[in-house]
Formats: sequence, C-alpha cells, structure tokens
Amino acid sequence: MSASPVGWDEVAAVAPDGLAVLDCVGRFVRLNPAGVAMCGAREEADLLGRTSPFALAEGATGACRAGLLEEQSDESVAHWMPASGTRREFAYRARGLPGDPKFTVVSFRDVTDEWHRQRRIAAIAQSSIALASEGSLGSTLDAVARQIVQTDGLAGVQILILDSTGRELRLMGSAGLRHWDAFLDRLLECRDRGARLRMLDTLRERKPIVVPHRWAQIREDPAWEPLHAYLGELNWDSFVSVPLMARGRPEGVLNAYFAPGQEIGGRTLEFLAAMAEQAALAVDYATLLQREREGARRNERQRLARDLHDSIVQQVFSIGMQANAVGVLGARDGPVPAEAVRQFAEEVGALSQTVLADLRAMVHELRPTSSTRLGLEEAVRALVKSTENRTGLSFRLLFGAELNAVEPDLAEDMYRIVAEAIHNVVKHAEATTVTIRLGVRDHTLTAGVRDDGRGLAASGGRGGSGQGENDGRTTGAHWDHGYGLTTMRERAERWGGAMRIRSGKSGTAVRVVIPLPVRVPEPPDTEPDGSRSTPRAVPFPETPDPAPSGS
Repeated sequence: MSASPVGWDEVAAVAPDGLAVLDCVGRFVRLNPAGVAMCGAREEADLLGRTSPFALAEGATGACRAGLLEEQSDESVAHWMPASGTRREFAYRARGLPGDPKFTVVSFRDVTDEWHRQRRIAAIAQSSIALASEGSLGSTLDAVARQIVQTDGLAGVQILILDSTGRELRLMGSAGLRHWDAFLDRLLECRDRGARLRMLDTLRERKPIVVPHRWAQIREDPAWEPLHAYLGELNWDSFVSVPLMARGRPEGVLNAYFAPGQEIGGRTLEFLAAMAEQAALAVDYATLLQREREGARRNERQRLARDLHDSIVQQVFSIGMQANAVGVLGARDGPVPAEAVRQFAEEVGALSQTVLADLRAMVHELRPTSSTRLGLEEAVRALVKSTENRTGLSFRLLFGAELNAVEPDLAEDMYRIVAEAIHNVVKHAEATTVTIRLGVRDHTLTAGVRDDGRGLAASGGRGGSGQGENDGRTTGAHWDHGYGLTTMRERAERWGGAMRIRSGKSGTAVRVVIPLPVRVPEPPDTEPDGSRSTPRAVPFPETPDPAPSGS
C-alpha cells in the first residue's frame, strides 16, 4: 500500500475501537493507536507485515480476484496472542476498502473479559443444572469439568474426591484429558520416586495452589517420567489446584491445566472456585444420597428378616407339626395306615421345597454384608456354587491376586455388580457356561462376566442391537427394564469406574474397570522451617500468590 487511505489519519486518531487495514492475504498494513494497544504492541511498526487473526470473507483470494469483500453483518471472534503472552479475544467486522479492493478494513474490540464473564456465568448455571439432571456423581463431575474447559478454553480439568475415610483420592471427573485407567497408578509411582503432588498441598492448606510453567518443571524432572508421555499429550503450561470444600471440610480437589498464554488472575481463580463449589455440592449430595441408600438397604434387610419370620418360620413350624403327627401315629398300637404316611411325606416334602426356594432367594440378597468381610473372592465363589446347585449352569472362575485387599465397601459393590450380571445370565441368556474373571492389576480392580447365551437382542434387551459394544455409562442394553444395568453402572461410577457391555450371537460380556484410590499421606508435624503444619482456612485471594517452582 503506497499511500495512506483517504481520511485514515483523521479517523484513526479518534476511533475508540481498533481499526486495521489488511492486505489480500490478511497481513497488517495499518493500525490505529487503539488497535496497536489492544494487540499488545508499543507502536504500529511492531505489527506491520504480521499476519492478523482476522478471517477475510469467503473466497479470500477472492478479495483480490473479484475485487470485492461484502461487509459482515454479525461480529466474528478472533484469538490473538500478543508478545506479552496473554491470549486475547477480539470481536470484529470486516469489509472491503471502497475504491481499493485489494485491501480490507477491520473494526475490532477486545471482548476477552466481557465474554469470559458471560461464559462463566453460563457455565455456573449449566453446572447447577447438571447437579439436578445427571444420573450419577461421575457423570455430574464430568459435566462440571467439561463446562470449565469449554468456558475458558483450558487444556484439561480433573476432579478428584476423597473417600469416606478422608485418606484416599479417586479420579471422578475429567475433560480434555484422555481416559487412562493407569493414571492413578502412575501418579503413585511418581510420588514414590520423589515427585511433589501439589494437589496434596491444596488439601492440606485448603486454598488454591497456582504453579506457573508447571509442565516445564514436570518435563525436566525425572521423578515424573511415568507420566511424561501422558501429560505431554496436552498442550498446556501452568497448573492450578483448587480445594472442594463442603460443610467446612475438604472433599477433594479440582485440577486445572492452562494452555500456553492463558492468564491466571483473580477473576479466573474466582471462576474456578465457583465451579469447585458446584463440584463440592455434587459430592456432598452424593454422600447424603449414599447414606439414604444405606438406610434403604438396612430397611430392606429388616423387611427380609420379617419375611423370613412370617413365611419360612411358619412353614418350618408346619413341618414340625407334621413330624409330630407322624410320631403320634407311629406310637399307636397296631399297624400304621400306609396312605396316612404317604400324605404326611408328601406334605413335608412340598413344604421343604418351598422353604428351600425361599431361603435361597433370601440368602442371595443378604449375602454381601457377611461374605465380603471374608473377602471378595470367597464371596463370589460361594455365590457361584449356590447358582450352580440351583440352575445347573457351568462356571469357569479366574481370580487374580490382591482381591482380599480390596476395601469392604468397594468389595460389596463389586460383588453386587457380579451378582446382578449372573442373575441376568440365569434369567435371560439361556446359556450353558459362564466365565468370571476378577483381579487387581496396575492398581485397577477389574471384573468380567461372559456367557455363551443368545445375546441381548435375542433375549429382548432394550437399547442394544445385539451386535458390537454398548457403553453402560451412557446407553447400554437394558435387562429388567433398565433397573439392573443402571444399578450396576451407578455402583461402578461411585468409585470412578466404568462398565462396558459387548453382546452378539455368541453371548454377552460385561466388563467393569474401577481404578483403586491414591492414598493421601499423613501431613508432617512440622514444615521445613519448623512451623506447625495445621490445616487452616484461608480467604480466597484476589490475585494469585507466588507459588514455589519446585515439583
């Protein structure tokens, strides 16, 4: 462009918005002072010749070929990375320069803060909706993580929660990061090699921890080598960990991975704190719901006890009365009528069969509480033996190591998942053989139940085609009108796990994967400087405090 456009200097000097002139390939030719400031430069010359972030109208070389660019009726959005390294968002309109079609004039304004504020308000509202609409804690926390990533364009988010003992962390929600069952196992390995897990500092101090350029630290630290490849899949730079607080106590942490150039200021931390509060509400609600479910289980067991008394006890009493009658009959002088003996025998036999059937049904409902205390493997073996005796099904059991080390609550849920899968096979599959695999590998509890039956479609399951793989977390086929599979899925997701179902003409396979938790180490009695290390509640900072750079 050999000369300034007519009237450019006069317009540029007073325009409150940014103004730029671009050549036909989108490079800056002129900028006004407001535009130079928005782009983070000191003077216009620093930007001339650089490619702008603005998209030309459709058929860009068309600007040079056709000699015309239509004015955009609606604002578009462009992302700009200035030399300062803080990414900005510009709302802009572009139109061809009258009289010189080789050039385009762009009017733009910085909407970074405004749009972030609007998106953050919407994200908080959407996460509130998720609390009410999602079916499980895992699904809810996944939804919260997605809202954060989509709103601020973060590289990734993880949400980990503490178990009921407050000593173990479980990964329950994530977005932006590839799902990897071995993540917690590798994280433990890094900790054992001497890596410093900053989220543990967040739990202990109960305040956000900000670590600028965290990826550079991790990448250069050999203690983090087991996670280098996995974390290297993200395009990220800095790290923030925010505590999940509910009723004055920490329930877990929200870890945010920031893309290069993203600013971590007071408003960003306020947004993460608000989303962490939403996640903490979900965890607190799930805890209360679990207590209600445990109360319901106790009530159900009491109901079974009443049924045991009202039906089985009465039937056993009747058997006793029949036995007494036979005794009285036998004590009389003279021959015992054969027909009377036969009638007594038939009645006692029929009552015995009824009692046996009722007892077997009740034992299967009551078994987990007592059996899982003896170990998950022993409980499943007892269930399988009972099912074999009742149904004639043939079972193949493959058990791995460390099953008896699984904590009782998790063992009970896994037992109930396996029991429900076996129940579905007995009721629907028309199978002859069932293979059960159960074990702990790479810090992950896995279970598989496979049958050689007719598959879900043939057995009338809803929601599956009978071919391929169904995801029990999202769709899945539905036995027993969906209740059984829903319960199995919820039990797996309670521990941060997932359930998959594969069904076809050769049978159905159910696979459950549950990562075992990371144990939170006991905090030291003193800090390195000799001060006491006591948990404390710290007001949320307006701006991030400087964080140690060590890993």
